[in-house]
Amino acid sequence: MARIFQPSGNMIAGGVACAGIFLGAGLAAAAQVWSDPADVRPGAYRLEPGHTQVVWGVSHLGLTTYYGVFSGASGSLRLDPVNAAVDSLSVSIPVASVSTTSAVLNDKLKSAEWLDAARYPTMEFVSTRIVPTGRGLALVAGTLTLHGVTRPATLNVKFNGAAINPLDRAYTVGFAVSGEVRRSEFGVTKLVPIIGDDVTLIISAAFEAK
Repeated sequence: MARIFQPSGNMIAGGVACAGIFLGAGLAAAAQVWSDPADVRPGAYRLEPGHTQVVWGVSHLGLTTYYGVFSGASGSLRLDPVNAAVDSLSVSIPVASVSTTSAVLNDKLKSAEWLDAARYPTMEFVSTRIVPTGRGLALVAGTLTLHGVTRPATLNVKFNGAAINPLDRAYTVGFAVSGEVRRSEFGVTKLVPIIGDDVTLIISAAFEAK
């Protein structure tokens, strides 16, 4: 009868140890993040759309917050950790990328009754002033263009860290961004106040060095 191979306890332990070494090395390489803003590489960056998420939330009947996303964003960032006065940011988002858990609602939001993506295909934020408010924190004042209307807007920005992406070797910086806009000020008034006027924006932004 053929003998069934049974690995010994030492072999199993050794295999687990080797796997742990390789896994640990991989995690260590992926975890080399520079968290001090002063260590960030200055220069020009481009927004990396594959790992950037634009989430929006709005009150629904005053009972829940309904969330959706935009994708396919593009943009640029000029960053100098020593002199924030020269920093600049611009982000463009395709309106037709709006997505929720409802295909029917997606079509409604793209229609002329709501965002009118055919007539106003992009929304854009362009910074006018960046004011540091703490270590890795800043207020970014600028203009937001949405639904054919341009108005002042302010975003809260938190620096998450910088790292060499272990997959594509691109030097990448990451930020958590938040803000709030009143949609009626941009002419999007459908079902206010049943559907909330105040729209919360949460942006997880990744920028790669050019």
